[in-house]
Amino acid sequence: MRVAPVLAVLAVLSLSACDSDRRPPVALSTAPVIAPGRPGEAARTLGASEAATAVPSPTANASDVRYVQDMIVHHRQALQMAILAPTRAGTEKVRSMASRIKDSQTPEIQFMTLWLTQQGLRPPDHHARHTDMPGMATPEQLKALAAASGQDFDRLFLQLMIAHHRGAITMSEQVLTSGSHLRIEELANEVATTQAGEIRRMFQLQTTP
Repeated sequence: MRVAPVLAVLAVLSLSACDSDRRPPVALSTAPVIAPGRPGEAARTLGASEAATAVPSPTANASDVRYVQDMIVHHRQALQMAILAPTRAGTEKVRSMASRIKDSQTPEIQFMTLWLTQQGLRPPDHHARHTDMPGMATPEQLKALAAASGQDFDRLFLQLMIAHHRGAITMSEQVLTSGSHLRIEELANEVATTQAGEIRRMFQLQTTP
């Protein structure tokens, strides 16, 4: 996966107690942690206390689990829209974009499903609905997309998918702040980076024939 993991540089100075004290050595952090920002953001310097919780761990918390459960549902809706393109899109460029989305999000769904299983959790049901998640299309919008073809399909597909991708980026930014699992941090960075690039491409498709 192409990821932007958190990097940390720690310097530790050990101070020995005097013989009369017989106190154990104390480790003091003397250098900050440098945490690169998300795509498009500058790196920032963390203080010692903040750095203690900034480095991801292999242990999942509730934010990680919620992100994965919701993102499976979120990705499934993107695939639901993408699979319409081969027979309804008006241009090869839109069909190609839909295929790219399908090819990137299908393995991510597989990874997230496996990850939940490894945590002893079940993936969300295929009938699960989370219309409150950022960027999710409404049932009415999905129905309109399925009924459209040609230029009308292309216009609506790009409109809905750009909003959908923005929602996924928002969800990824949230888990990067509140999650704790290293693999989920990597996934969130991958989702945010990939979908930001696809948004740029879809904007180009909106403005060119």
